[in-house]
Amino acid sequence: MVYQPPIGARDLFPLDVMQKRWIERHLQQVFHRWGYHRIITPTLERLDTLMAGGAIELSTVIQLQDREGDSLGLRPELTASIARAAVTRMAGASHPQRLYYKANVFRRTPKGNHNRQQEFYQAGLELLGCGGVAADAEVLFVIQDCLAHLGLTDAYLVLGEAALTRSLLSPFPANLQESVREAIATLDRLTLESLPLTPELRDRALLILDLRGQPADVLLRVSQLDLTDEQRAIVSRLKALVELLAASDAGQSPRLILDLSLIQTFDYYTGMVFEVVGRVPTSGQRVLGQGGRYDQLLGLYHPQGQSFPGVGFVLNMEELYQVLLPTGQLPQQIPVSDRLVVPTTPNAYAAAFTHARHLRQTNPNERVEVELATLDKPLTPEAIRAHAQNRRIRQILWISETGEVETEDLLQS
Repeated sequence: MVYQPPIGARDLFPLDVMQKRWIERHLQQVFHRWGYHRIITPTLERLDTLMAGGAIELSTVIQLQDREGDSLGLRPELTASIARAAVTRMAGASHPQRLYYKANVFRRTPKGNHNRQQEFYQAGLELLGCGGVAADAEVLFVIQDCLAHLGLTDAYLVLGEAALTRSLLSPFPANLQESVREAIATLDRLTLESLPLTPELRDRALLILDLRGQPADVLLRVSQLDLTDEQRAIVSRLKALVELLAASDAGQSPRLILDLSLIQTFDYYTGMVFEVVGRVPTSGQRVLGQGGRYDQLLGLYHPQGQSFPGVGFVLNMEELYQVLLPTGQLPQQIPVSDRLVVPTTPNAYAAAFTHARHLRQTNPNERVEVELATLDKPLTPEAIRAHAQNRRIRQILWISETGEVETEDLLQS
């Protein structure tokens, strides 16, 4: 029998880990510069926490059960867990709270999709306690900073508005709203045209589907619709956000496409929503991340039901990896050790361990990698040199049992 990881999981080998950490390190530097602090929440959560009041489909959660019979699940995303922690365990913290994370999440493979990935690595942040346009702009500027720090200058943002899109869908019959919503979310024009809608409602659905393009053009088109006062207030806020992004010198203005057909998978968003889109030369566009505003989520977990505004985003490590790999920025090989310490006799191991530790501690501010030749059987000097050259080690230190050191520099081809 050949043992393999379970379906939907995979091993990360040393080079994979180095490349993943390279991405995480660059993102973390940006998060720190903007004043965000890391939070770590449990991989396992109670099922009612993960469901976020029904905003997350139960079918996406990998479920478990503890010995007391409580229903638990592996987190399918991080925002619900952070919202829970923020209003319970961090209830005394002042607002705004700026929190970031890097962690794995798990999502059950849909039926009929075999061998699909079920474990994912993400990095993202949450800005809690700020409900204004400036908070929305900050999150988008942080994303732009992340993309610039990763060298992804051709990536762009697709910006939508969940509350506006939801209200524009309200005239549709209740039994068809979900079908209309799903068809719009997947840009499925054929399904919209085939649904049993009146001509007026069909035209409305197609109009929503086509509310996509340059922000100024889309805002002009939506402003010409017969909108309620509440809808006009949402459009005004969206316009203010677009203008702030264009006018601010806090960073390079994000490249924007305004898309009022944009609907996110998780249904807890109440305002601005967005996707981060990048390009891979061999496979076209990829969604690198997503996010938005959720002003009612924290109230689900507060003991008295008190809510606080929130906005955040997540970036997906696998997608970033696919976009970054062709650029040549990711590490191409694992680091080599600086030196190989070799005891010349079996009685020289104590001296070899002592000298290797001395080398590692000589300058604690520098990274010095020293390997010890822990051999099960004696090897010839030629075999040891071949091993060192194969590992790309440039220097061998031969140690006698009295602690004498003979240094040999190897020429690398």
